[in-house]
Amino acid sequence: MTQPLPNYDQDGQTITLSFLDQKLQLTIITQEIIRVFEFRGDKSSSYAIEGEKQQPTDFTFNTVNNQYILKTAALTLKIDTAGHLDAYDAHDNPLVLDYRGDRHLLDKGIDKVHQKLVEAEGHNVTDATATSNTAYYEVVKTLNADEQFYGLGDKTGYLNKRGFEYDNWNTDNPEPHLENFTRLYKSIPILYGLNAGHPFGLFFDNPYRSHFDLGKEDPNYYFYSAVDGNLDYYIIGGHSLKQVVTNYTYLTGRVPLPQKWTLGYQQSRWGYSESEAEVQELADNFEKYDLPCDAIHFDVDYMEGYRVFTWDQAKYPSGPQNFVASLRKRGIKVVPIIDPGVKKDPGYTIYDDGIKHNYFVKTPEGDVYVNKVWPGDAVFPDFGRQAVRDWWANNQHFLVKLGAAGVWNDMNEPASFAGEIPEDVVFSDHDEPSTHKKMHNVYGHNMDQATYTGLKQLQGKRPYVITRAAYAGTQKYATVWTGDNHSIWPHLQLMIPQLCNLGLSGFSFAGTDIGGFGSDAQPELLTRWIEAAIFSPLLRNHSAMGTRHQEPWIFGEPTLSIYRKYLQLRYHFIPYLYDLFAQEAQNGLPIMRPLVLEYPNDAKVRNLDDEYMVGDSVLVAPIVEKAKDKRLVYLPAGNWINFWNNREYAGNQEIVADAPLDTLPLFIKKNTLLPWGKVVTHISDASDTEMTFNLFGDSGTYTHYQDNGTDFKYQDGEFNQYAVSVTDGVPAVTLVHHGFNAVYQHVYVALADRVVAFSFDGNDGYVVA
Repeated sequence: MTQPLPNYDQDGQTITLSFLDQKLQLTIITQEIIRVFEFRGDKSSSYAIEGEKQQPTDFTFNTVNNQYILKTAALTLKIDTAGHLDAYDAHDNPLVLDYRGDRHLLDKGIDKVHQKLVEAEGHNVTDATATSNTAYYEVVKTLNADEQFYGLGDKTGYLNKRGFEYDNWNTDNPEPHLENFTRLYKSIPILYGLNAGHPFGLFFDNPYRSHFDLGKEDPNYYFYSAVDGNLDYYIIGGHSLKQVVTNYTYLTGRVPLPQKWTLGYQQSRWGYSESEAEVQELADNFEKYDLPCDAIHFDVDYMEGYRVFTWDQAKYPSGPQNFVASLRKRGIKVVPIIDPGVKKDPGYTIYDDGIKHNYFVKTPEGDVYVNKVWPGDAVFPDFGRQAVRDWWANNQHFLVKLGAAGVWNDMNEPASFAGEIPEDVVFSDHDEPSTHKKMHNVYGHNMDQATYTGLKQLQGKRPYVITRAAYAGTQKYATVWTGDNHSIWPHLQLMIPQLCNLGLSGFSFAGTDIGGFGSDAQPELLTRWIEAAIFSPLLRNHSAMGTRHQEPWIFGEPTLSIYRKYLQLRYHFIPYLYDLFAQEAQNGLPIMRPLVLEYPNDAKVRNLDDEYMVGDSVLVAPIVEKAKDKRLVYLPAGNWINFWNNREYAGNQEIVADAPLDTLPLFIKKNTLLPWGKVVTHISDASDTEMTFNLFGDSGTYTHYQDNGTDFKYQDGEFNQYAVSVTDGVPAVTLVHHGFNAVYQHVYVALADRVVAFSFDGNDGYVVA
């Protein structure tokens, strides 16, 4: 006898299906986003999604052939009597189908006796976080033979995640990250798929420890599991992979337009801030060697005994405020680090204030929980409470008063030296009592939100917050980097898929520690790293105390000259990067992106790990192997122009690119116009008075964005947009939106045979000078 379909209730755009053992809610958020939800006791609201996202959407819900069919203009969901849920696109192409076959649990092939022996030798053969939790819940989907996966933030390994498994549990692991690492510092559970070329997204909004198996256990299915929380995921459609990314970032938020100077080069090292003299010498050397630099980052050494929101006066005899001001006069901004661990130290203001107001997390018995981090015994702010976030936001006043331009949040997984914080330690969840088990993965997110809020209130500028730990949606508050990498070639190779997947996952403002944080850099590695990373949105060289210094001048020539060459190239491209960020704030598309985002129907780019694009017109193919001076470069559809020699190539082919040590293979799509900034030592707060646009090819159009680069006045329309075009060899410039008073007085369009100069006519137009 055929089982009947369950009863259902409809409330607006939410349909609740009453199966025997569950109530499954389907909510139409937009025509391209449908939420699948089952309440399992967690009454909390999302940390990733803020504000009302649901839009009035036309849909139908009918019964056809003993199935419920929910249909919008973009998605179709089919639900059968057993509760299987299948999603299709507008053309009835399968996207996400529930798996109906048998599971085949992965056999590790080792008994308990041998397990103890191999573990005694140092091998890790079991990992409780890397196994599915069938006791709670799993979502198991059919895996098509022609299906690829992307996203998940900065997990290790390759661009295409098919065949691997990953965990969402923010983890501070300083060992060299390899492709078998299942977890790092961030938990960003957005999975993108191309199912036979048809794009979709699956966003699992659950901050508890969770697991993805993307065909490792069995090539016929993939699954997601979590240890607790509600069943809560979003099926995301779109006519293209780009549109799916736009829809995901509509849901969880987009990187806000950054201050323009943050796109400049930034120098860091754990150990610089041991003394005022060392930092002064660093700044002197940037001037001496004619190297652009916009910021120096201060690691934990600047504090008094690692006490957050303090500054060791003894190391800075001129006074930290005077010293920071002296650097600022030279065009260099200061970005100090802040950790969440507060030193347990009666008499220390931050600790005393937190104890007085009950701001720290507690043991189940009600005592303040103590672990160890850099200052020794330390306590942890309970960022899930609004009052604690307000307090932390106000504490930023200490740094702002000293002249800090931004704040670098570290160790906020939260990391702890005396063992992992137990799951039953009491944290708050939207002001309600909860546990570390739930709040671990959003701890950094809440800290970043508090920091962002404080800087915005105190500076009146677009906040610059850098974070190591994050959850989905943290991109609204913080820039990220990939954590403690090493000065090894595999980590240079890892950079490209990591940053590309971060970009797809909403984190468009991201970077790596150029040259590597741990281990010792070599001249060739540092050179290839600055070349490969020169278009990464966050451009920071950072290294660890006790390792070889890796400032640009350390290795002499030719490293220094090549490094200078690429820093100058970066500053030429900053207007283009800033334009891309202005676009990203509207469409959520990353600045640094994998080729598969632009060419999803090209099978050759679906597993391409060593090339990337900057926007939709610039292709970068770095050297990421030792002792190589040429490489194969795959050029997708279209015609491409070698940036260095203007040689033109047809697409859909591999070419051999010469790449001696000083050359980064770089290609511009034919018929592209690009803005070309001046080389400066620092990005000025003053607006540019002129701009150049370079034409690659015979014709092209470009829309260029301009504002004051610092505050939020652009949100009130204080910005300019310029339309630049070249048609039949004739360039034209038009001011299409005039809301910002600092208009370019002169615009230059560089053609193959001449440069055409334009002057502003005072009436939103430009005339040939």
